[in-house]
Amino acid sequence: MGRLVVISNRVAVPKARGVAGAQGGLAGALNSALKDYGGIWFGWSGQESEDRTGNINMQRHDGVTTATIDLSHRDIDEYYNGYANSTLWPLFHYRLDLTEYERETGKGYERVNERFAESVTPLIEEDDLVWVHDYHLIPLGERLRSRGLKNRIGFFLHIPWPPTRLFVSLPFHERLVRTMLEYDLIGFQSDEWLESFLHYCRKELGAEVDDATGVISFEGRTVQARAYPIGIDWDHFQAQGETGDARQAEQRLISSTRHRTAMIGVDRLDYSKGLPERIDGIGRFFDQYPDRVRDLVYIQIAPPSREDVESYQKIRALLEQKTGQINGARSEVDLVPIRYVNRGYSHAELYGFFRASKIGLVTPLRDGMNLVAKEYIAAQDPEDPGVLILSRFAGAAQQLTEAVLVNPHSPDDLSHAIKTALDMELDERKRRYQAMIGTIRDDNVQAWTKQFCNDLRAG
Repeated sequence: MGRLVVISNRVAVPKARGVAGAQGGLAGALNSALKDYGGIWFGWSGQESEDRTGNINMQRHDGVTTATIDLSHRDIDEYYNGYANSTLWPLFHYRLDLTEYERETGKGYERVNERFAESVTPLIEEDDLVWVHDYHLIPLGERLRSRGLKNRIGFFLHIPWPPTRLFVSLPFHERLVRTMLEYDLIGFQSDEWLESFLHYCRKELGAEVDDATGVISFEGRTVQARAYPIGIDWDHFQAQGETGDARQAEQRLISSTRHRTAMIGVDRLDYSKGLPERIDGIGRFFDQYPDRVRDLVYIQIAPPSREDVESYQKIRALLEQKTGQINGARSEVDLVPIRYVNRGYSHAELYGFFRASKIGLVTPLRDGMNLVAKEYIAAQDPEDPGVLILSRFAGAAQQLTEAVLVNPHSPDDLSHAIKTALDMELDERKRRYQAMIGTIRDDNVQAWTKQFCNDLRAG
């Protein structure tokens, strides 16, 4: 049994740029897998360095070996802020209006993927499994193959795969997908994203596709594509709930709401999360039921992300404006209907906040999975559980069908869902909770990593 070599844009090492928001998803999953299998986690350090020395910084933390490289300012601008987050991210989240097509950023994306391949190849041993993650590194498998690697190489996409009619707007879209077919196994968060990818391969590439098995045959290669819905680290998250920090956070929120129902949202500050639309829905609720301003307080926790990208600066300004307008119109001297918090919290504190909140509001416009939805349910008291309001367009909606599902674009739909959640009887809340908690507990991140690695190894 060979080791596992994980390759991703970010690596969870101390002080790595952007890592704080990753701990619930990718970082927790990969740390767990690497402890089980042994091996290396390779990626960008999060640091900027103009000297391309070729140095690889190797560290070992808590049983996991990390190997990181620095990137130049130009690399970060073109590969990370540019092609990855200004082209692929908006396009894959169905936002053609925000998608930028720049030849130079595309070249930077290719260049950094080549740099990753050049740096990581000497670290890979003959029988290692190689697992590449996410949209930053789509071409990496092809770059590794060009350097002679015969290993089993898998790829997992953590975000949606867009419909063919949107994806073909990407210049050189066919070339990008051809590089994906150099992997042995390709994973998606849900059947919907998998089906979109298979449709593209059949329609645009003329590949032979078996829908039942996800096997793609193209130019002499056979590739397997499957859905692997990611889960939370159940045991770790439940352990957080036993800490003093979690209990203190729960009591802090309960005491501050003064008999009002707490409704919570926790999202990175990102336009895919539907935050302005969510605030519009909450505003509509207060407009339709003004007497219920004293029944409900909404807490929006939105840590900033990708602050160098202009569209993210705009979303923050818009969110602050909308929140301010509602609070200005609806506040009393002893009451503010919306609390907007532009910072992050620990997992333990979030557990406490979720437990204290009788409504969880998770309404992305489009999301690969969304683990906050699962964490909210996991933190509930089985004898008095809260209600999850969940966007139909999150991957999690395919698993959590007993949530109150909404169209996040519709303020009326959101308003109606909030009223439904506020008025829901205990028996109904417990029934919905029981229907969802099993899959959240059993389809956890350990099961996810084990299934993917077993399938990759089995071939």
